[in-house]
Amino acid sequence: MLSARLPQGAVPKLERPGPLRERVYEALLELITTRALRPGQHLVESELAGHLGVSRQPVREALQRLNTEGWVDLRPAQGAFVHEPTEDEADQLLSVRTLLEAEAARLAAANSGTAGIAALEELCAKGEQAVADDDVDLAVAVNAAFHAKVMELAGNVVLSELAGQVNRRVRWYYTPVARRRGTQSWIEHRSLIAAIASRDEQRATEIMRAHTEHTRKTYRQRHEE
Repeated sequence: MLSARLPQGAVPKLERPGPLRERVYEALLELITTRALRPGQHLVESELAGHLGVSRQPVREALQRLNTEGWVDLRPAQGAFVHEPTEDEADQLLSVRTLLEAEAARLAAANSGTAGIAALEELCAKGEQAVADDDVDLAVAVNAAFHAKVMELAGNVVLSELAGQVNRRVRWYYTPVARRRGTQSWIEHRSLIAAIASRDEQRATEIMRAHTEHTRKTYRQRHEE
């Protein structure tokens, strides 16, 4: 049951006015992405509506949309369940991520100034502290922010839009391996910052490619176990 895994008060009530349908969708997607709602978990409309403080109709509409996008599975006579990604799904998406982010790192090395480097260093320090504190949720969030900043520094709008389409799924896959990646992930981030700061496009590309591949391999190992 949902109530057994999502404590009351874990989700803020959605306030009106506003595009309620969209806000319910975003709230549910965030819960799925952060794995507050786990893969395979049964999603009961009435319980979700109670947690979010809305009627069942916007919840039903959000679940339909999430089903279309592959986040939720609607099973006849059974209801809605959080999608359980297959190994192939994760592997394909993380491979695409490697291509996008390696190019972003190259462009960031070509274009970044001192302000951009400082922003990366600040995020890296925050991520290192999150790992030291064993704050997995914060580490995942800061990791996403770090990669988003590299993408921003790349300065390529089309590349950024493509990355935006996969970023939430990347976060979904990264969350269960974040503790395993731990300190090593941020050591790799530090190396990337150094390459970007020295404007070494080739080195930045290589480091980012290896970094994202490490995450992909770690996810695969976890899945196999």
